[in-house]
Amino acid sequence: MAAFILRRLGGLIFVLIGVSLLTFFLAQMVPADPAGAALGSNAREEQIAAYRKQLGLDEPVVVQYGIYMSRLLRGDLGNSIRTRRAVADDLRDFLPATVELTLAAMLVTIVLGIPLGIIAALNRNTWIDASARILALIGGAMPIFYVGLVLLGVFYRQLQWLPGPGRLDSTLQPPMQITGLYTVDALLTGNWPVFANAIAHLILPAITLGLFSTAVLLRMTRSSMLEMLGQDYVRTAKAKGLGERVVIGRHVFKNALPPILTIVGILFGSLLSGAVLTETIFNWPGIGRYATTSVTTLDYPAVMGVALVAAIIYPLANTLVDIGYSIIDPRVRAD
Repeated sequence: MAAFILRRLGGLIFVLIGVSLLTFFLAQMVPADPAGAALGSNAREEQIAAYRKQLGLDEPVVVQYGIYMSRLLRGDLGNSIRTRRAVADDLRDFLPATVELTLAAMLVTIVLGIPLGIIAALNRNTWIDASARILALIGGAMPIFYVGLVLLGVFYRQLQWLPGPGRLDSTLQPPMQITGLYTVDALLTGNWPVFANAIAHLILPAITLGLFSTAVLLRMTRSSMLEMLGQDYVRTAKAKGLGERVVIGRHVFKNALPPILTIVGILFGSLLSGAVLTETIFNWPGIGRYATTSVTTLDYPAVMGVALVAAIIYPLANTLVDIGYSIIDPRVRAD
């Protein structure tokens, strides 16, 4: 297993090289001048030319890429044209908010998707199964921006049960930074008012972001459970007198878990790298909003930094899934 993990991490290097190459040259194809966009429409030509030279944009494209890769190997993602800060520092500030939102959305997905999928499979072709499938269809068809606006309109504006956009109320100060996750930091420091407020602010964006993933996981869980319920070993276990709960929990669900685990890993990666709309609607200061602003202002270093972070997520998620396979089923070996 150790050798397998090392091989996957080694493969991650080639993924990062490919992503850096693709994002860099795609950025060069944009018919706009990032130096001119950064200085504004009132900047003079000589100012723009001087700034382009300062950024190294006057060099040939191949030379620019070589400089970028040499910095990347030293862990330097470059400086943001828009914020004038190191991209790594910007990502360090914005990434924890996205991670916190993604973990909350993933919790919503797992807590709702897996139990509803199991219940639907155990009650196949009944009104319960039909209701679950309708919920999955609605959840998969509803646009994220619409769901977010509806939830804000109902639970924040009309009912006033939950707080509005942002990570905390304006009257509260963020907890002492340890991990960057407000809920975790507040819990570690014993700041219970901030902890409760941060949880309340997480509910609506987490449901919005996790709704589509819940629908996907529900369908996958139902399909995998139905496949296992039709196997001969299930009938054999029931014939031996094992109880329904033992058969379902120890045999059916355990064997149905690998494809469910696969989709959980894929969904986690997609949630972490695809929270742009949710963060925009709920004014959530994560890398989704950071990436959107960077794209609109032609901030190439920031865009490439976000792309690299997103590229790391999927291989790491797949590696964790493969490790989970070996834990669930000892017959699986990382050959």
